[in-house]
Amino acid sequence: MAAHSAFEIGGHSVAPGTRRTVDLPVSVLSDHTPITMSVHVIHGKRPGPTLFVSAAIHGDEVMGVEVVRRLLRTPNLDTLRGTLLAVPIVNAFGFLHHSRYLPDRRDLNRTFPGSAAGSLAGRLAHQFMTEIVSRSDVGIDLHSAAIHRTNLPQIRVSPRKPDTMLLAEAFGAPIVMTSKIRDGSLRQAAQAHNVDILLFEAGEGLRFDEHAVRTGMMGILRVMRHLGMVKAKGITKPHVTPMRSSSSYWLRAPAGGLLRTLKAPGANVEIGDVLGLVSDPFGDIETEIIAEEPGLIVGRTNLPVVNEGDGLFHIARIRQRDDPAATIDLLAGQLEEDPLFDEDEII
Repeated sequence: MAAHSAFEIGGHSVAPGTRRTVDLPVSVLSDHTPITMSVHVIHGKRPGPTLFVSAAIHGDEVMGVEVVRRLLRTPNLDTLRGTLLAVPIVNAFGFLHHSRYLPDRRDLNRTFPGSAAGSLAGRLAHQFMTEIVSRSDVGIDLHSAAIHRTNLPQIRVSPRKPDTMLLAEAFGAPIVMTSKIRDGSLRQAAQAHNVDILLFEAGEGLRFDEHAVRTGMMGILRVMRHLGMVKAKGITKPHVTPMRSSSSYWLRAPAGGLLRTLKAPGANVEIGDVLGLVSDPFGDIETEIIAEEPGLIVGRTNLPVVNEGDGLFHIARIRQRDDPAATIDLLAGQLEEDPLFDEDEII
């Protein structure tokens, strides 16, 4: 949308060169408390793309909320080209109750595009599609692993356009995973509007992870730099091209018991490597968790108590020419070198 005119959203106008928080009505609770979806609009003085950044589609995935908070405080946005739509909490119901789901027990990310006359989840999905996605050119959706699991920072894409993979590489996460689109997901619904989405996964539900937060914030700024929305000052390009993966597999618990993990997310594994041990409480029986194929650990359970069949290690198959250790070390080191954009980060 041209920055010469005001940006219209939810019945409000945001003038060029200004920013405003707009509360989009979603529902009213049984005690008459209104629930809204708040979007912070930064509308640049000059024309450019419209980018949305969303978090907490799953209410317990709070890491993305912190990423958005820090993003909105960066001085780079003062000279923004185009428009940024930042929605730190999409699923306010789940966020308030530390829950992944909505009160109707539906997963919002399996409900898109939703319906104005549908279920609570359907109405929220419809509101998000109508007010946010349909007004955007590109989206970045922030997620973390489910509670009691953790994910290596990663970008997931299902690109139909070559530019999408360029944006994914510009983000600078250690690995880019090409993953299938699930029915009812935001990515599926957005593609119908010709809006490609980068899905960022990092960290654990209901927890902050400083490395994950900084990777997410810097990644968004790098994408904005790539799109020409912000100036390059303080925003460095990734020192190394992220690894790529087009498939992955889970290693599951062969029996119930106590899990001792020997490998962390980001570790490179080879066939036959022992990643952990599952023992009964008496220590009489001990079973090794052995890698079936080479790859990179991109996710892991954090719970030591496991049942048979529980997912323990998520392993991405990567190209043989990729060097996992060097890629992760270089990108982690770059994060330490990049400037701190928020004084709250200095402890």
